[in-house]
Amino acid sequence: MQHEVVSHDEWLKARIALLAREKAFTKEHDHLSDARRALPWVKVDKAYVFDSRSGKVTLSDLFDGRSQLFLYHFMMGPGQEQQCVGCSLAVDHLTDLLPHLENNDVSYVAVARAPINEIEALRKAMGWHFPWVSSYHSDFNYDFNVSFTPKEIAEQSAYYNYEHIDPGIEDLSGTSVFYKDEDGQIFHTYSAFGRGDEQFLGIYGFLDVMPKGRNENGPHNNLVDWARPRNMYGKGGTVANNGRYHAADCGCAVHG
Repeated sequence: MQHEVVSHDEWLKARIALLAREKAFTKEHDHLSDARRALPWVKVDKAYVFDSRSGKVTLSDLFDGRSQLFLYHFMMGPGQEQQCVGCSLAVDHLTDLLPHLENNDVSYVAVARAPINEIEALRKAMGWHFPWVSSYHSDFNYDFNVSFTPKEIAEQSAYYNYEHIDPGIEDLSGTSVFYKDEDGQIFHTYSAFGRGDEQFLGIYGFLDVMPKGRNENGPHNNLVDWARPRNMYGKGGTVANNGRYHAADCGCAVHG
């Protein structure tokens, strides 16, 4: 790896010049955060019921006594055997962050379309302790544009990340934010998909200041090039373009 090497004084001059850009970026980020919070809200009138490890729960139940809910749409459909590396990386950030969120009136829940028994098997295998529910018996994933019907898949046209695209697969990832007022009314306040979710991947803050950056220089030019389930690093395998990890011995067509 070759790079320009200069004296300390020359480095300091370049660093101070960059600092001005960083400060401007920070101020603009603050303004953008203000604009996100200023978005109008949509009242959620539909009654959503999910499956949890303890039984049926409603969308209101997911707030768990708090007024704010951060919901992660985990890319996992019924019968899916391969684990999504991007979603796994995202929820790994919750290992020690959850108590801090809860102390700030924020509940965090992951939701996937897979049945709850399949979700629980993965959750236990990975040692995850955050709340996770299944929308298998609900329209929730479809209403919030992260799961797609067979017709949409066949026609290669579905609404995702605020545009019509060919989703390629039945389930994609994203985040949604909700607020519940004192009367119990629930409002949808924000959602993000695709690279919009990078703001919640704290690891990028570290990688972006490292000399090698994000190391996303493979065939996909995104985190699929390097991210693996945290218990699979150094064990071979591959990740398909749809983000799903395939173990070296899985024997599927991806390895063909």
